[in-house]
Amino acid sequence: MQQSATTPARQRRISVSYLYFFGALGGILFGYDLGVISGVLLFIKPLWHLDSFAQGVVGGSLAAGAVFGALFAGRLADRYGRRPTIMVAAVVFTVAVLGCAFAPGYAAMVVARFVTGIAVGISSATVPTYLSELAPTRVRGALSTLNQLMIVSGILIAYIVDWALSDAGNWRLMFGLAAVPAVILFAGLFSLPETPRWLLKAGREAEARAVLEQTHRTADIDAEVTGIREVIQLDTEQRGRLRDLTTRWARPALVVALILAIGQQFSGTNAVNLYAPTMFKQLGLATSSSLLASIIMGTVKLIFTAWVFLMVDRWGRKPLLLLGNVIMALSLLTLGVAVLTMGKGTGTGLVTLIVLNLYWVGYELGWGAVVWVMIAEIFPLKIRGIGTGTASTVLWAATFAITFLFPVMNDHLGLSWSAWIFAAVSVVLFVLVRRFVPETKGRSLEEIELDLRARAGQHVG
Repeated sequence: MQQSATTPARQRRISVSYLYFFGALGGILFGYDLGVISGVLLFIKPLWHLDSFAQGVVGGSLAAGAVFGALFAGRLADRYGRRPTIMVAAVVFTVAVLGCAFAPGYAAMVVARFVTGIAVGISSATVPTYLSELAPTRVRGALSTLNQLMIVSGILIAYIVDWALSDAGNWRLMFGLAAVPAVILFAGLFSLPETPRWLLKAGREAEARAVLEQTHRTADIDAEVTGIREVIQLDTEQRGRLRDLTTRWARPALVVALILAIGQQFSGTNAVNLYAPTMFKQLGLATSSSLLASIIMGTVKLIFTAWVFLMVDRWGRKPLLLLGNVIMALSLLTLGVAVLTMGKGTGTGLVTLIVLNLYWVGYELGWGAVVWVMIAEIFPLKIRGIGTGTASTVLWAATFAITFLFPVMNDHLGLSWSAWIFAAVSVVLFVLVRRFVPETKGRSLEEIELDLRARAGQHVG
């Protein structure tokens, strides 16, 4: 019975690049829908007479839905597996983005965006876990960073689509094209395996060994299985509970995850992602030029995300986070000064573009990819599903807060003061990272967990 179950996994012999491409394709769903609304807002704002509050609701509705998606993702992934959970997210996403494309008015748009967010939340909580549990230790950071690379690629694709369709003003097609990667993801996952750690936890060792042979390409499969089993044996329950996150040995992981999840969004990333074209128009650029400026920023994001993809397992996680904070704080401080002193005009728009590109350099060096890498690897196996789901829920709640409040902040405080507030957040994050965030480079998921238990004085032998 067990042998027959493992045969398909042994016969597949798919390439590792194929496996990780489809695994990280969930990031495309995340990125495209984050980016596409920035261009759509330029057209639906006058069409439906949206004020700053209504713009915030449209922008934030996806994040609000993602809170719910991430909230349930952990339990779904722990009970049914990582792969089936991602497949469900792909189906929901496809239906929801088509609802956005055919929305007859403001209310329908908000509802469709909310449902889209549920799918994005499930995907954002599950895909990093899926990748980290499939990856060999030596390249886990790089392969988990692939998820962020796909997110940024999705944002850039959305910016390009927005610009290409801007002359026609076809915002419905901007939304509809998001269904393409969702369908590809769903189809591709049929030929991919479940993660070996989930399989072992479910008692399906032969299947887990087959997957390890495919992905780790090592003769010492017994050592890999032994390391995973050692951690599983420490668990006294089959499924982690929310209250387990606050136990003495797990609490440090929760603190780190909350710093990363809240910090990523309160640094201002999605205020720029969603409202950059609106900001450029406000500063004096035409619609087409504003969307073109967004493409330039998206390209910079992609280049530096790719660079981190190569360096995260060499430089380490913590140095990249700290460096990112310094660059973000300085660029946002400069942005506030430039907007305050130069006033409106093409010159101000160009200076803003340069400074925001520097901001993206800092963000992608540290708080873009590294956050998702660490959230996926910091939690022990027993609570990894519920832990990453909780962290993603908090992250999406922070995303909703920023995407909803930024248009109101911009109207009442102005772009300068808004930029300075985000700069101050980066300074605070620098201090928190230095104090609380550990380095996880070059350590297996099992070593990270055993260290947490040992530091708490819990017996591990």
